[in-house]
Amino acid sequence: MAIIATYSALQTAVANYLARSDLTSQIQDIFIPFAENRLRRELRTNEMLEYTTLPLVSNVATLPSDFLEMRELHFASNPVDDIVYQSPDLFFRNRLTQTSGQVWYFTILGNEIHFAPTPNVSSDLQILYYKKPAYLSDSNTSNVFLANYPDALLYAALAEAETYLMNDARVATWASLYDRSVSNIYISDRGKNTPNTSIAVVAR
Repeated sequence: MAIIATYSALQTAVANYLARSDLTSQIQDIFIPFAENRLRRELRTNEMLEYTTLPLVSNVATLPSDFLEMRELHFASNPVDDIVYQSPDLFFRNRLTQTSGQVWYFTILGNEIHFAPTPNVSSDLQILYYKKPAYLSDSNTSNVFLANYPDALLYAALAEAETYLMNDARVATWASLYDRSVSNIYISDRGKNTPNTSIAVVAR
């Protein structure tokens, strides 16, 4: 497979694999953006991580517009205390929501983070989260998916063409190649978090 480094190159690759000259608009409007949606739902990798600080206003912090999933959060205080996630139904049954003090729990409603008890600190919230890559376009010619996982993005886009190909046997092959790509991505990602050598703990 040739290197696919730009949005234009990706469109060309999809068209070449499909061997169809009548699907140009579908490649741009359906196959590629739907493939990006699929990767947004299915991938959580180190390259997608983002760190930021959020202000707290009336016990609520507003999530970044590109928020996908929380990895970790804490207040910018010393020492750092663990805050446990609760589903919204459990959170609002918790009587701690009616008190103030050290925060023990948080939940997410829409684009807001809520806390219980109401924080008695004035420090900002620091979060590590998985970020939604911006969609590819003529003005945004690359993103995390294309730069790091072009094979998965290509095969996902090809699979989205299934309804236009009328029982084309190639679709099953592309689906299988996509699954293999995602599996390999996660193996590689785990390797970034796990050293390939033994770690010695030295007493001081």
